Amino acid sequence: MDGMTRRRGESGAHPARRFRMTARNQPVGTSADGPAELVVSEVTVRFAGLTALDAVSFTVAPGSVHALIGPNGAGKSTCFNVLSGVCRAASGSVRFGGVELTCLRPHRVAALGVARTFQNIALSPHLTVRDNLMLGRHRLTRAGFVSAGLRLPRAGREAVRHGARVAEIAEFAGVRDVLSVPVGLLPYGVRKRVELARALCMEPRLLLLDEPVAGMTGGERREMAALIESVRESLGISILLVEHDMGMVMRIADAVTVLDFGRRIADGPPEEVRRDPEVIRAYLGDYAEGRHGDLGAGGEEA
Repeated sequence: MDGMTRRRGESGAHPARRFRMTARNQPVGTSADGPAELVVSEVTVRFAGLTALDAVSFTVAPGSVHALIGPNGAGKSTCFNVLSGVCRAASGSVRFGGVELTCLRPHRVAALGVARTFQNIALSPHLTVRDNLMLGRHRLTRAGFVSAGLRLPRAGREAVRHGARVAEIAEFAGVRDVLSVPVGLLPYGVRKRVELARALCMEPRLLLLDEPVAGMTGGERREMAALIESVRESLGISILLVEHDMGMVMRIADAVTVLDFGRRIADGPPEEVRRDPEVIRAYLGDYAEGRHGDLGAGGEEA
């Protein structure tokens, strides 16, 4: 897939680079022709007597940025857990590129080209950035434990190829200068970008981003938003993100699905969703009764 020039944020700008996803890096079970469609249909999840998701349906179009939003407790994280194979649905269907995901374990979902970041950073703090990114290459590694342990030439050549790819992805994400630094010594905003870079190291077709700008400063948020847009524009990767920053969502999302108490209450283009009375009521409660306008019109929403 041809790359495009990457746009960077205001700080830490690098010269324009080209970033490509070649056919040999395509995940197992996907086509090099383009990203696949994710179709979530009537998914229901119950925990004992609690219904966390109630017949939720939405579709992430190939190559789009799709936002999944809602107040705390709306079911967003549960939905991500179903999509990534961590949680099983009581009923419903999740199909990615025509493959049913609800019966697959997490490593099988990952093998189809689905990568995820987490709200709470899930990196190894004592490992360097390079080693953390190399962990993202694990499913693409063909040399076995014995070959690597004996340092056979085939394993060595593969390690060199993966190392070169890691450096390329680190450059794209703006973290190449810290490849040799232990992750635990990095500022919070940089660690969030490292986690996104590790997900890219899996050569995904679909990225699940769980609150990618949570806890960041205004400048860090803008830079992360620019990076997410570059992932979509340069690589054509489909992105499903959970985010509470409504200003960012309305700027970069192609479509928005809104959950409230496990139910879908709105779905469509940002301009329509932000003016939906049910959405405004879900976020603002009784205050919404006397409010005119829309949600997220003025930048960031906590």
